[in-house]
Amino acid sequence: MKLPFITINLETCGFVIELEQEVLGALLVSGQHAAVRGLVRADHFIEPIHRRIFEVIEITAERYNSSRVDLVAKMFSPDEVKAWSDGLKTPLHSYLAALAANTVYGAGGLNKVSVPNLIQQWARISVGVEAERVRLASIDPGVDPSELIRAATRSLDDVATGLSVGARGKTRFSLSEAADAALEEVQAAIEHGGGLTGITWGLTDVNNATGGIHRGEMVVLGARPSMGKTAVGLGIGIKAAQSGAGVGFISLEMGSNRLAMRALTDIAYDWNVKVPYSDLITGKVAEKDFESICEAKQKLNSLPLWIEEQSGLSVSDLRVKVGRMQDVADQSGKKIDLLIVDYLQLIAASSRYSGNRNSEVSEISAGLRQIARENDLAMIALSQLSRGVESREDKRPMLSDLRDSGSLEQDADTVVFLFREAYYLEKAKGSDADAEIDRVDRLIECENKLEFIIAKQRNGAVRTIDLFVDVACSAVRNAARSF
Repeated sequence: MKLPFITINLETCGFVIELEQEVLGALLVSGQHAAVRGLVRADHFIEPIHRRIFEVIEITAERYNSSRVDLVAKMFSPDEVKAWSDGLKTPLHSYLAALAANTVYGAGGLNKVSVPNLIQQWARISVGVEAERVRLASIDPGVDPSELIRAATRSLDDVATGLSVGARGKTRFSLSEAADAALEEVQAAIEHGGGLTGITWGLTDVNNATGGIHRGEMVVLGARPSMGKTAVGLGIGIKAAQSGAGVGFISLEMGSNRLAMRALTDIAYDWNVKVPYSDLITGKVAEKDFESICEAKQKLNSLPLWIEEQSGLSVSDLRVKVGRMQDVADQSGKKIDLLIVDYLQLIAASSRYSGNRNSEVSEISAGLRQIARENDLAMIALSQLSRGVESREDKRPMLSDLRDSGSLEQDADTVVFLFREAYYLEKAKGSDADAEIDRVDRLIECENKLEFIIAKQRNGAVRTIDLFVDVACSAVRNAARSF
């Protein structure tokens, strides 16, 4: 039978009903809802009956692990069947059967053709609807144009995020969501073999030296690769969230699952459960330790910490992401108090200074500082340092090592560097037997030492604080003291 035409009021928007029918038909004939899980949402369907059919497909797949047409048909209540049949002017069950019978590409074309077409249509029409809303709102002489732009940008960002979902998956996660996915990944790997005035740093001596991380200010946390930038940044975020602060973590480099794994090993470390981060990835985790990791995940569930994972973001994009992150935090009764960006050099520059890297980084640095001020939040921007560090005998970073621009030093309220002597000792080799013994002895002595170098502080002294680090477990703690 030929699919009946459903009258809608979207002809001027170029709505193609067959695009929705193709996706539904492929799901009904194949029963493979898992193929589009996380990619397609009910609100991607413009036509109400199609939206409802997809909702029922999701319910059926959850219950029976299949979305075959015969199972889906049984999930509609008699009253619903009658109401939809009257609206369709054909029996609902016949319409479902026709959807399945008339699919062109079938299950094989879902992710390559049908789903992208569906999401493209939804995005196009959504943009048109939002444009009309903006047009109507702009007619009001009393409207605040800045607020209008922010509202429109956030809505369009939702559409852009939806397009990204169709291409690569979602980009905004609560840490609990990321931890859920991370634990599934770990489980699969195992089965396959294997007196503060600011926000706390979670580190006593650092808090004492700085008074905490302050709203409206920017901290630049710089280091060479393998010094532990991400581990320190994430650890600070976890401790701040545990203290009750709302924390946003924007990662332009590492995926949310990997960040969540690091967070899990960090939490477990407080219980003297030392599970290397790499062992989670490979599944080399003892059953008892995995139980502790699962308990750590439960601890993470309640933390007000949200992760955004997306590469290539510009400062303008970050503004929108922060706004959307704040909206999510508002829904849970929190606000974003601390934003951590990993890392600064991966932020996309505008075209204004194309080709001039110093000016580009200056623009990015100023933009981050402005975001902190506009949103009354504390900002920690992780930063890569220049290779010049490696050419010196003393490889401890200094302000001149801030990469690409002196504006980072100027814009930052606090500049912190991380240094692990053990990293360089591990790579070195003694010139003779005695020198090699000295190297090994020194390596053992400083293996878990991390130097937290406060190189600039507008409201305090510069100093170096020794911290304890277990790089393998992504754990940074206060150093042991003797009194």
